[in-house]
Amino acid sequence: MKAAYIKDWGKLANQVIEEGYALTKEEAHQILTVPDEQILNIMNAAYQIRHHYYGRKVKLNMIINTKSGLCPEDCGYCSQSIISEAPIDKYAWLTQEKIVEGAFEAKRRKAGTYCIVASGRRPTDREVEHVIGAVKQIREETDLKICACLGFLNDDQASRLVDAGVHRYNHNLNTHADHYDEICSTHSYDDRVDTVQKSKQAGLSPCSGAIFGMGETEEQRVDIAFEINRLDADSIPCNFLVSVPGTPLENQKSLTPMQCLKILAMMRFVNPTKEIRISGGREINLRSLQPLGLFAANSIFVGDYLTTEGQEPTSDWQLIEDLGFEIEECAL
Repeated sequence: MKAAYIKDWGKLANQVIEEGYALTKEEAHQILTVPDEQILNIMNAAYQIRHHYYGRKVKLNMIINTKSGLCPEDCGYCSQSIISEAPIDKYAWLTQEKIVEGAFEAKRRKAGTYCIVASGRRPTDREVEHVIGAVKQIREETDLKICACLGFLNDDQASRLVDAGVHRYNHNLNTHADHYDEICSTHSYDDRVDTVQKSKQAGLSPCSGAIFGMGETEEQRVDIAFEINRLDADSIPCNFLVSVPGTPLENQKSLTPMQCLKILAMMRFVNPTKEIRISGGREINLRSLQPLGLFAANSIFVGDYLTTEGQEPTSDWQLIEDLGFEIEECAL
């Protein structure tokens, strides 16, 4: 049975806030299919929820790519995969000194969270210790929160990261379970879910999101939002595919800015209390409508991504200021 068409999105937002109402999948799908002329109504309703939980604050995050390329996985979207022909820099692990230097650059960019990312299927124990050495120094010298994204983890590695002071672990679901075989064959969707659960059980704050625009259906986008809700991820990166030349998805058509805004609004309604982060592909897919995205999301990356360029940090600071929002100060 289909849900009745929603005419008053603000009323629905109030139900989410005041009554703890959980959207149905049918209602979430309506957000994705609402006529474009209603986009301001949708974004205003999403902002009611966002403002209730996060006020006017915007969290900034910065990534450092500590190991680039050389990955044995065949993820179709990724310029670092074994099947990619994209002309990217490829290098083994950065030194601990370089990783620590990146933390101070994150501070200069006004980021509150520093994301240490490495390509590959899973880290060795030696590589985990390499990250831990840098993390301990960063925690001693800054007030940054540390997020690690190193691939699949075992229980012992996850526990050691917690003990070293890593706050959060990122492992995205990327796409719907039924679509996963179209994107990757060297590991499964269940492998990703298992890693999110392992990190959470170890005491790491789970960070897990998706890459939208990889050929998934609107129904699958809704299912992803509900699966992330089920996993209770604290931070949800919403990436929009960048069709990198030399990857299997190089010819995939980009999402429109309107589609991106509706996805962000849907994610906010389905995961009302969580950090919703506009991540990779923000500049390319949202384009001139980037500011509107922050009426649903409360977090962005500042600076460059793993192998693609972002915009200048000063542009992001100005965007936030022009909206009348505030950058959230670093705090633990």
